Amino acid sequence: MRVNKSELPPKRKSQTWRAVILVLWLAAGLGAAETKTLVFFGDSLTAGFGVDPDEAYPALIQKKIDDAKLPWRVVNAGLSGETTAGGLRRLDWILRQRTDIIVIELGGNDGLRGIAPATTHSNLTAMIERIRQRYPDVKVVIAGMQMPANMGPEYTRDFAAIFPEIARTGGVVLIPFLLDRVGGVATLNQVDGIHPNAEGHQIVAETVWRTLHPLL
Repeated sequence: MRVNKSELPPKRKSQTWRAVILVLWLAAGLGAAETKTLVFFGDSLTAGFGVDPDEAYPALIQKKIDDAKLPWRVVNAGLSGETTAGGLRRLDWILRQRTDIIVIELGGNDGLRGIAPATTHSNLTAMIERIRQRYPDVKVVIAGMQMPANMGPEYTRDFAAIFPEIARTGGVVLIPFLLDRVGGVATLNQVDGIHPNAEGHQIVAETVWRTLHPLL
């Protein structure tokens, strides 16, 4: 028998609308759960220093995700000038939002400042531990970096070794070198020779996508 809601007593009406609201709320919650979050946690390379925000590699990754019709949203948590020590201090604020994959792109500013590789290694390791404490199922990706030759052969060697070592011992996914095919190429960088231009960011996005795509 079909029931006309207008004929229901006040108590039954209230119960009916509560049930409707609950169903709508649960449906919205399920829809939200289907979209996962990918966070890029880095410095000026991630922030897109010197280029339009839509030209920075995190935005280009979002476009690739959208084109592939994958249920992921990208959060650009890049901050120009950030070191691994600064990132460690900022991390708790970033982790206030649910994170399913986090890409750590930090360490470049440490290297340019000549910070001891052991300190950079320690800070990155502490970040990974803190992320996993908050979200045990999170997938962590670390972006490898390299220093220019003028930092000296010993320092450049020790610095470059940080990232594969962390990936090996920490069980995280490694992007071997974020600036592969971009670093040191004048036509792909801005006048400072450090930050990629728009064309350079496109290549960086391709490098990152090769690692990320299988994880999404």
